[in-house]
Amino acid sequence: MEPKTVTVSQINNYLKRLIDHAVQLNDVWVKGELSNFKLHYSGHIYTTLKDEGGVLKAVMFKSSASKLSFEPKDGMKVLARGKVGVYEAGGVYQLYIEEMIPDGVGELYIAYEQLKARLGEEGLFDQRYKKPIPRYPKCVGVVTAPTGAAVRDIINVITRRYPLAEIVIYPAQVQGMGAKESIAEAIEYFNENRLADTLIVGRGGGSIEDLWAFNEELVARAIFNSKIPVISAVGHETDFTIADFVADLRAPTPSAAAELAVPSAAELASSVQTMLSLGAHSVLKALENRRMHLKALRPKNPKDIINDGSLKLDTLTGRLLNGYKMKLMSAKKQLSQSGAKLDALSPLRTMARGYSIPLSSDGSVIRSAKELSPGTEFTLKLNDGQRRCRVEE
Repeated sequence: MEPKTVTVSQINNYLKRLIDHAVQLNDVWVKGELSNFKLHYSGHIYTTLKDEGGVLKAVMFKSSASKLSFEPKDGMKVLARGKVGVYEAGGVYQLYIEEMIPDGVGELYIAYEQLKARLGEEGLFDQRYKKPIPRYPKCVGVVTAPTGAAVRDIINVITRRYPLAEIVIYPAQVQGMGAKESIAEAIEYFNENRLADTLIVGRGGGSIEDLWAFNEELVARAIFNSKIPVISAVGHETDFTIADFVADLRAPTPSAAAELAVPSAAELASSVQTMLSLGAHSVLKALENRRMHLKALRPKNPKDIINDGSLKLDTLTGRLLNGYKMKLMSAKKQLSQSGAKLDALSPLRTMARGYSIPLSSDGSVIRSAKELSPGTEFTLKLNDGQRRCRVEE
């Protein structure tokens, strides 16, 4: 009995289907060291991930590689997210990388992305839930550390821009154990006691670990549930936290948050001055219009009325005479043209050139010699008179 055989392609295809249906391999984070790194001219990346116990071939296509925020190289420890699949033509299985980050902050980054995705699906980032920031707040609440550059910058900017606003600071713990509870408690305190019109929640810059309290779900939900509009001000311009996405408005720095929270008193004063100037100009213009209107309504001197009427009558008389003359000239011209046409068509005009007209006894024109039999009498009409004639043999 001959043994049952299969082709290489069938084996590879079978293994591919097995791996494709393994759910745990469809979206997996793999930790390892880059080896045999090659950036192809096509833009694709070919490399190997290795650790103490083994190696795994990997490929990252151009569409994903172009989004990398760092320059990968051999020996670098990374976290790579992707799907394990079989390359049938080569008979190898490999990791198809969709995302890659340097190892070290990898676990925090994964937690950040997972929470961001979950809260986004719940709608916590939706624009429809964003509350408008009051334009002229009476009180600005600040949730941050009581010492440091951030709180000083916020106080300095608000005091300079809009001294009418009161500043209430809740000294919160912004990093380390208990920070998330402290921040959430501060937000809830402001809401329960209605202490502010606007809240600034944030801190100065730092590492991802330092800023992590603002990536906690507890803080995110406290911001989302706040009835008071919240401006997030965490870290530097390039730092983005979950709090930034949930807040009603994100500021790149604490100083920028203070500028967004209050208007500029100097700009307001300038605007008021401009409006006053425009208002005064409008009032003066309206008064001038009323003065001109009243002047037009003032009774005229009777003599001036008579003189104006006389001038108007002379003007109208002149127009009437000119119109009559133009009509008369037009009629004369038309009559002359019609007379010339009639004269050109008149029989008398023809007779003056030597022609005559024979007329029968009843006055009709004789048009043929056949009408003139011997002995017939007729009248011959000439240019200067007429004669009686008789037809002879």
